[in-house]
Amino acid sequence: MDQLALLFVLLLGAVVTVPLGDRLGLPAPVLMTIGGVILALVPAVPNVEVPPEFILPLVLPPLLYASVQRTSWRQFAANVRPILLLAVALVFVTTAAVAAVANAVVPGLPIAAAVALGALVAPPDPVAATAVAGSLGLPRRMVSILEGEGLFNDVTAIVLYHVAVAAVVSGSFSWPDALGEFVLSAVVAVAVGLALGWITHRLMGRLGDATLQIGLTLLVPFVSYVVAEELQGSGVLAVLTAALFLAEYASDADDVLGRLAGHTFWEVVDMLVTGVAFGLIGLELHNVFGTAKGREWEMAGWAVVVVAVVVGVRLVWLLPAGWLAKKLHRRRDYDEEIPMSWRESVVMWWAGMRGVASVALALAIPLQTDAGEPFPGRDQIIFIAFAVIMATLVCQGLTLPWLVRRLGVEADTDAGRDAERQLAIRAAQAAKRRLKEIQEAEELAEDLVELLHRRAYDVGARISPDMVDEERREAYAQRVQRLHDIQRIQREMMSAARHEVLAARSEPGSDPEIVDRVLRHLDVRSLRSP
Repeated sequence: MDQLALLFVLLLGAVVTVPLGDRLGLPAPVLMTIGGVILALVPAVPNVEVPPEFILPLVLPPLLYASVQRTSWRQFAANVRPILLLAVALVFVTTAAVAAVANAVVPGLPIAAAVALGALVAPPDPVAATAVAGSLGLPRRMVSILEGEGLFNDVTAIVLYHVAVAAVVSGSFSWPDALGEFVLSAVVAVAVGLALGWITHRLMGRLGDATLQIGLTLLVPFVSYVVAEELQGSGVLAVLTAALFLAEYASDADDVLGRLAGHTFWEVVDMLVTGVAFGLIGLELHNVFGTAKGREWEMAGWAVVVVAVVVGVRLVWLLPAGWLAKKLHRRRDYDEEIPMSWRESVVMWWAGMRGVASVALALAIPLQTDAGEPFPGRDQIIFIAFAVIMATLVCQGLTLPWLVRRLGVEADTDAGRDAERQLAIRAAQAAKRRLKEIQEAEELAEDLVELLHRRAYDVGARISPDMVDEERREAYAQRVQRLHDIQRIQREMMSAARHEVLAARSEPGSDPEIVDRVLRHLDVRSLRSP
């Protein structure tokens, strides 16, 4: 099996593990990692040969961009305090704790190299956290915090990592320089993200065609990452800034086809890239064990200690941080989403799985310093990093569903239905207001006005039937049944039309381009049918 065949196997696995994970009640990224481990044990499977410097730029931008589609700037702004406690403060605390312990237990590991190890294992993986949280029916406030933490902790960790690696490679370190690099990286990244977001927004308005717009959005995360990195900024923060800008300002309410197509496209990208990334984590074990060179048990002992520190620090930090956030929340009455009980804090603790970013940073450690000497402790760092990744991703990922059920942490479905009902009412009221404006500007027949009023009311009732009373609900149910009959018959009619057009493709003298154009018109008409 060559590298290309292995890639296709991973892509197929990414597709298969989604329904398999749903059936087993396990996160798909965890299953893909286990699948990668199994493949690594097969003699016919080659070692993975992906240049480390390509992993972050190729994998992280599309995954982060897809994750941002599920959040908003308002949600981030409302939760900025708990996110900063996790995404910034906890990363610093974890990095410091791991560095101190690793420097003490690993013989000959310099403090700067230990800081690099701490930085690369500190950030929980945003993709794994989002995938797990989304499949377990957790409260929305917990999902929001996990998503926010996952999106922003990589920025802090990667900057810390680069500072530590630069200190090892150059042999010198300066706190003012490190702080200046941190601030400069953030400022440059935000500027690049905002600029590219604005340019993309303007271009999308001029392109018009949904296919071209989606193609442009595919380029945005990669361009944002590369440009920011070239200007000494944080590529991750640039991608997040551009994505948040576009999510806030580049959405056209009337672009139904573009929105549906874009949503589907990014779901596919998210699924495939996530599967390949976590499959590679498992496959890399083939190379990681080679770094031990007969010292497996000794290095495994160091790894156990570091894993305990990583997991323990998160718990020790989360419980008081959750209590503090709740106290400040009550005092200042901020509209933020925080863990409301110790059970939710425990679930958030166990959801702190490491993944793609940690793998990429571990593999990107240089082989040599500027003095031409081997990077101190590189093999030990890579081995310990993968031990942390596998312990948190596989062990915690497999047991998290059990823990959620055991603690009884679940979403407030009543609150969700109430929010949906309120939005349905607002949608119906907006439709009625617009109908009234049209009535005042145009002469409409009474029967047409009555029909349109009913349809305006149905706008909300279709979304949330609970918004209507019992008597009107029965009348609505009759209209829905009649509408379903009409839609069923229309689908049969449109299906017959599409079959006829497709049959014309095989006829002598038929122009495939014209056939496809007519078929697209029928597809759009089918999508817009009432």
